[in-house]
Amino acid sequence: MSKIIIGLAGEMASGKGTVSKYLEEKYGAKVYRFSDTLRNILDILHIECNRANLSNLSSIIRQNFGEDAISKAIAESVKIDNNEVLVVDGARRPEDLKYLSEIVGFKLVFVEADMEKRYERIVKRGENMDDNIKTFEDFKKDHKREAEFQARELRNISDAVIDNNGDQENLYRQADGLIK
Repeated sequence: MSKIIIGLAGEMASGKGTVSKYLEEKYGAKVYRFSDTLRNILDILHIECNRANLSNLSSIIRQNFGEDAISKAIAESVKIDNNEVLVVDGARRPEDLKYLSEIVGFKLVFVEADMEKRYERIVKRGENMDDNIKTFEDFKKDHKREAEFQARELRNISDAVIDNNGDQENLYRQADGLIK
């Protein structure tokens, strides 16, 4: 069987991580996250892991090592990975797809949800240090960051769209459809 490689894009808290975790648990998918590279660097430097620092570090890497530096590293890891199902979570820009889209079996999936639902999710999960104290106005300001703006545009070039405005069972059914 050839590899199934699912790239997940979407705005923050749209459900990309939930889809990744589900595919990992049900199908044994290996998950690569764009943000993990950034989080690891911030942890090593003992710098708070919040959206502003993640965004700043991403900009520094892209400006100094190329817009596609992280994408290239992830694509190389995906190429040599022997798992049958792989998930690349968190593409934000067209450049993030440059190398991944060249790999046989790669499909881009856009996960979308309404802003209010995404705000509720981000506060509840508290993935970044500042998420659980974020106001809705702060959340809306986060959407003005360059990465969020470009993430929305990836919907137009995706191979499939998952609507995550329903319940979790509906989300899982759509995720199962990706594998089938």
